Amino acid sequence: MILESAVLNIKPGETDAFEAAFDKARHIIGSMPGFGGLRLMRCLENRQRYLLLVEWVRLADHTEGFRGSSAYQEWRALLHHFYDPFPNVEHYGLVSEVA
Repeated sequence: MILESAVLNIKPGETDAFEAAFDKARHIIGSMPGFGGLRLMRCLENRQRYLLLVEWVRLADHTEGFRGSSAYQEWRALLHHFYDPFPNVEHYGLVSEVA
């Protein structure tokens, strides 16, 4: 499993619109091959900031499959105009886990 992470800083006054758009966008990413689930969390200290965590089976499922798809263009149109600045996306592989 690969974990994609992105800190999303949303433009002031746009959080409600962002959350509504994300509700639509989550169905787009959820239909992609290799998608394993996601979490969108809102920061308690800074209400304009969100943490997006997406699980993928393989790195290529995100970087090539999703980003190379027409579905990504829909995702981008729904969400990218909310970000300031544009988020840095990183991918992680599991080293250790405690349940």
